[in-house]
Amino acid sequence: MPANPSVVLHDLTFTWPDGGTVVDHLSGAFGPGRTGLVGRNGAGKSTLVRLVTGRLQPTSGTVTTSGPVDLLPQRLQTGRDDTVADLLGVGDQLRALRAVLGGDAAPEHFDVIGDGWDVEERAAAVLDPIGIDVDRPVATLSGGQAVLTAVAGIRLRRSPIAVLDEPTNNLDRRARTMLLDMVDAWHGTLVVVSHDRELLEHVDEVAELRAGSMTVFGGTFSAFEEHLAVQQAAVEREVRVAEQRHRTEKRQRIEAETTIARRAKAGAQAGRSMPKMFANEMRKRAEATAGRMRVGVADDEAAALAAKREAQSRLRVDESLHVELPDPGVPASRRIATITVHGRKTVVQGPERVAVAGDNGVGKTTLLDQLVGLPTAREHPLPGTRVEAHVEHIGYLPQRKDGLDDGASVIENVRRGAPHVADAVLRNRLARFLVRGDTVDRAAGTLSGGERFRVALAGLVLADPPPQLLVLDEPTNDLDMTSVDQLVDALGAYRGAVVVVSHDETFLDRLGLDERLQLP
Repeated sequence: MPANPSVVLHDLTFTWPDGGTVVDHLSGAFGPGRTGLVGRNGAGKSTLVRLVTGRLQPTSGTVTTSGPVDLLPQRLQTGRDDTVADLLGVGDQLRALRAVLGGDAAPEHFDVIGDGWDVEERAAAVLDPIGIDVDRPVATLSGGQAVLTAVAGIRLRRSPIAVLDEPTNNLDRRARTMLLDMVDAWHGTLVVVSHDRELLEHVDEVAELRAGSMTVFGGTFSAFEEHLAVQQAAVEREVRVAEQRHRTEKRQRIEAETTIARRAKAGAQAGRSMPKMFANEMRKRAEATAGRMRVGVADDEAAALAAKREAQSRLRVDESLHVELPDPGVPASRRIATITVHGRKTVVQGPERVAVAGDNGVGKTTLLDQLVGLPTAREHPLPGTRVEAHVEHIGYLPQRKDGLDDGASVIENVRRGAPHVADAVLRNRLARFLVRGDTVDRAAGTLSGGERFRVALAGLVLADPPPQLLVLDEPTNDLDMTSVDQLVDALGAYRGAVVVVSHDETFLDRLGLDERLQLP
């Protein structure tokens, strides 16, 4: 345990009402500096975050913190009329201050303001690097701008402990640089939940959540990976030695049984030519000797097998997402969509891959919304653009909302796109997305970011008829590194068209783009 820990987890267990256990008798601690919390999708990181921040109460065990905990969630919850001030968490305070300055001396205004008479100046100071006005509507912000604003709000509130859940989602290069600078200069305890290698190089320690337990390593993520590589190489050698020993003991047991059988046969033949009393005595001695031999070799083999299994249990073998996108039968000559931006026309044809690029706030998501025909995008299109889809079946994974009904179960959400597919078939297919067991019947609102993505992707893949065009807005958000690999493989084999927005340049390079459409 680190000296003077800021967060202490003791024998922590959390079980959902449907019986699914996410965290099981977990103990550990986060130090007073910057901690990167890592783990595979579904390992329980988001649940642990909600337990630490008090959004959930443990089934058993305790969470002890050295002070209040502030949170940047994976999905920002904002109202339709919220302003940047509300996203900062000072909207009520700012409105009360302005009311007083305007001559309204109602006592409740003073209660809201408290000692925050300089709130407007402090808000302007944290927003100045982002270039956003405090009165701007949140609905007009890009995903990256909203994240930076929310992080600025945490700094403004000066909570001693802060948790950022996947903060680099949706950020362009400039915004990422700003966030990394914030992390480097952070005062107080900071826990960052992330799959982002670059961000994880800016932490003091790495806490890995895996198989219900947490391991803390002092150092950056690359140092943690090097440590794991050395550790796993040693375990692999132990496994090979243990497997060889087990094979040897198994062979010796078989040889012992062969020897016993030969001796028994020879003894039986010899017994026919001697008095019955002597033959029985010789048989009893042979059986006793055979019994001791059997017990000895069986014990040796059992010990070797136990040693092999113990060594194998320390090997890191993880399940992987298994995605097979359906073949929509799109011919290479088929025109899929036409996108015109300030007079430049881009035609998406056949199974092409087109990326829409640009800084945060230029309208990439609005352009995608136009492409799939969302009503709000039709009413307020991106200036200078004209977008037309020429196919009927389009699958859309939006950035801020994944289309899931939080109150409905996973299988109910997936069934919307495949109403004629039997539940048993849907459950079997969902298992390929690592969504199985009780999770299938859980409400979508209880899922982690990675789980939500897998369910939303499953809804597209299992749709009947299959989509001829996939429109993906930041699809690698919340995905662990192995799942990103699986997604790249699936999209590589998909025979429909793909239009994608992503700030993950490595992901785009691996897709093999046919064209990059740059927004000004």
